[in-house]
Amino acid sequence: MYQRVGKAAYKADLSNTWKLADYLGNPEQGLKCVHVAGTNGKGSTSHMLASVLQEAGYKVGLYTSPHLKDFRERIKINGEMIPKRSVSSFVKKHKSFFEANQLSFFEMTVGMAFDYFNNEQVDIAVIEVGMGGRLDSTNIVSPEVSVITNIGLDHTQFLGSTVADIAREKAGIIKEGIPVVIGQIQLGGSYSVFLEIAKQVKAPIYFAESFDFDIYPSDLKGVYQRKNQRTALAALAQLKDKGWVISQENIKNGLLHVVEHTGLLGRWQILQNNPKVICDTAHNKDGLALTMLQLQNESNFKNIHIVLGMVSDKDLDSILPLFPKTAQYYFCEPKIGRALPIDVLMAAAKKHGLKGAPYATVKEAFKKALKETPEEDVIYVGGSTFVVAEVL
Repeated sequence: MYQRVGKAAYKADLSNTWKLADYLGNPEQGLKCVHVAGTNGKGSTSHMLASVLQEAGYKVGLYTSPHLKDFRERIKINGEMIPKRSVSSFVKKHKSFFEANQLSFFEMTVGMAFDYFNNEQVDIAVIEVGMGGRLDSTNIVSPEVSVITNIGLDHTQFLGSTVADIAREKAGIIKEGIPVVIGQIQLGGSYSVFLEIAKQVKAPIYFAESFDFDIYPSDLKGVYQRKNQRTALAALAQLKDKGWVISQENIKNGLLHVVEHTGLLGRWQILQNNPKVICDTAHNKDGLALTMLQLQNESNFKNIHIVLGMVSDKDLDSILPLFPKTAQYYFCEPKIGRALPIDVLMAAAKKHGLKGAPYATVKEAFKKALKETPEEDVIYVGGSTFVVAEVL
């Protein structure tokens, strides 16, 4: 599994996915869907879209990754996780095919999602890309609209070392004649790449930042969610143009109840107050720049305490300077093969002026932070999806 093992488990090839789809009877062909890619914000944007579509009365499938607490978080219909029995029976029924064709964890999971959504006859599914786009296992769908939230330098060992390279990989989800919404216009070549590829396949292209949308109150509290909301609103406008019935009231209520409708976890999630504990799954430079800015703009606290762990493929010299030097750190190592060793994190943190102590596990670090933090302070848990998962 790429999420746990890393590069050795990554497969940049759609041949197995097509083979699996054919074996399952091509369930993706029966799906109306929205396909969502991007470096940051694709999970939040996907959940916003699903919530609004649920409010509009549709039966909505939602496929996202990775999960935080339960594998079944990846596959939901109207906020309800796929039943355990459906997971186990799917694997049992098709295990010999999986083994004979050496399918990856992600390929199997995508096949399971498409098969489940098709069997349950969802009206529409929101499908989040795992990584990249062009060669991602989800990229066999023919969506109602494609969405690319933004481009940042993440997973460069797979997707390319420049913004333009990564944009080209993510632009691989743009399909012939199908409208595409771009969430954020960025320099560094992504803008021209999107225009070029959309023109090649005659896909209408829309930039969310060029629309004058009202921003609605939402239960996703991070300030950075405004950009994701704008992207979701632009995608919903394209769906409405295609005949999907979505009222302003549906949009308003859907955005206000994203967590309630979809069960989204780990996005500026407040775990408690006095002391206030915030967790967020931001884990790359662009995502952490936004969450650190919001953290330092938090009011009504005296000092910051940060429970911090990371995975080993991150550029620490670009990420660690984003963290406040005045905070007290509780360094830890998530329980996965890709975890950044605690001594490496400590050495890099020291180099960048971050002070704190090491802890053997995430839970020990979090327990110590809770014990040491006065009620007037704030605790932030993050640096990795897996650190947040262990705390949750």
